[in-house]
Amino acid sequence: MRLVIARCSVDYVGKLTAHLPMAPRLILIKADSSVSIHADDRAFKPLNWMNPPCKLREDEGVWTVTHGKTGEKLVLTMEEILHDSSHELGVDPGLIKDGVEAHLQELLAEHITTLGAGYTLIRREYMTAIGPVDILCRDHGGATVAVEIKRRGEIDGVEQLTRYLELLNRDPLLAPVRGVFAAQEIKPQARVLATDRGIDCVTLDYDALRGIEPENPTLF
Repeated sequence: MRLVIARCSVDYVGKLTAHLPMAPRLILIKADSSVSIHADDRAFKPLNWMNPPCKLREDEGVWTVTHGKTGEKLVLTMEEILHDSSHELGVDPGLIKDGVEAHLQELLAEHITTLGAGYTLIRREYMTAIGPVDILCRDHGGATVAVEIKRRGEIDGVEQLTRYLELLNRDPLLAPVRGVFAAQEIKPQARVLATDRGIDCVTLDYDALRGIEPENPTLF
């Protein structure tokens, strides 16, 4: 991973345009070629980013990140580089999920039509720049659906899925992507927040999923 702290401005050029004015920023360039631009707030959420596959070209005073499939660009006008270092992180062991949670993911992927007739699995643990989406699938109409699975569904889980959706919907090969928040138990506050954000909630019956013929969950 390469970490660059620089005084720069950032312009996003694609279907939409966006501009970040000149300011000190942290630029993360990962081994998968993804590039993200951060400020000293917003927790881990980047101000702007480019998902792989993309290529970084460094010219004098201007860095250009170009997406390999869409041609979208991030153009960084570099006024001053304050820090530039690279670090080998090695292979990450990944997030170790709660046993029931991990099994729920495995069972739901195996019985993906539990979410509705005609659903098909794209893959489990679909990797994004901010972590893996539990399940990525398509509904009966072919639209992309991101599923976040919890044993106990709380507000933090809805927020996590919201961040994934914001990122996934920037990929023209996947967009539009809607969300499903699935858990054995969903707290009322989490359900309200999910509904407000257009995210479906699904209550999973763990015992039914473990059976030969899983029952349909309740949709809200």
